[in-house]
This record gives sequence, structure tokens and C-alpha cells, in this order.
Amino acid sequence: MKGKLAVGLVSTIVLAAGCATRPEKIASRDLLSAKVERAIALFKATDPSIQAYFDSSYAYAVLPEVTKGALLVGGAYGRGEVFSRGVKIGYCSMSQASLGFSFGGQYFREIIFFQDEATFERFTAGSFTMSAQLTAVALTAGSASRTDYHYGLAVFIAADQGLMVDASVGGQKFQYDPAFVMRDESSTP
Repeated sequence: MKGKLAVGLVSTIVLAAGCATRPEKIASRDLLSAKVERAIALFKATDPSIQAYFDSSYAYAVLPEVTKGALLVGGAYGRGEVFSRGVKIGYCSMSQASLGFSFGGQYFREIIFFQDEATFERFTAGSFTMSAQLTAVALTAGSASRTDYHYGLAVFIAADQGLMVDASVGGQKFQYDPAFVMRDESSTP
């Protein structure tokens, strides 16, 4: 039974990885926004000191539901929203693949804070990948107050449910899609 669950999770992740960064339907966007709001509320309730990151970061990405599964070959996928100064400016998706002795499945929430504009521009420029040196902080009361930016990023994870414990974020690949595309007024007749 556990094997079937893991295979199902990995299959779901692989299929989801082909999904668009921005939800296609308005109802799906609204659902994602509601999940993002709940995730932010959960992070703030678990550790109120995380508010300092929301207040001071240049931008942040919230992935309210990342699915991770493995049966020797593993993968993870999640979709979220990106904010700058508290205003939604786009969507992002994350995919991750791993190979090695792993087994299980997990759901978690992730918030990535970008310290400055240069770090955020690397994220929005194309396929952004987190380095293997970067690890996430498992959110607990007071953990945000004891954490600092590394390489311009601060990453927090709140485990939701599952049988796999792994807070590594190295190898996560992100795609960014702006919330709207401004029309170039100079090119119109």
C-alpha cells in the first residue's frame, strides 16, 4: 500500500511539473490566492517574528502546497504567488527531482524571501535554481528571529503532513510569470 502511495505521488509530481506556472482559470487563481493567504497566516501564527521578513524583504514567493514524493526516484512540485512590498506581482512554480534511497511522501508550505532587487531579478530572469548550499528553516516559534539571509535568500518551510522529512531546497528549479504584461505604449500607432 505504501509503495502504491509513493508511486502515485511521484507520478502526480511528474505530471504536475508540466503544468503552467499561472493557473489558467480564474477559479483556479482564486483558489491559489486563498491557499496563499492561509499559508501566510499559518507562518505568522506559528512564528510572529517572521513579520520582519514580510516588512523588510524586497519581494517574496509563497508556495502554499508543495507535494513531494519518492520511491528511489523522487520529485516535488508546487505553485505559488510572488509579492513585492505586499502586492501580488506574479506567479511561480517549483519543481525538484532527486535520485537516491528515498521513500515516502510529504506536503509542505514554503516561503522564499528575497533580500534585495538583484536577488529577485535573478529569480525573475528565467529558470532560477536554488544551490545545494542553501537549506530551508523549518518554521517553529522564534525561528525567524534567529535566521538571516544567505546568498540574498531566506527560505522557510512548514511541514503539513506526510511520511518524509527533508528540509533541503537545493536543486529546486523555479519558473516566474508576471501577474500582468504591460503593453508597450511606444509601439502602438
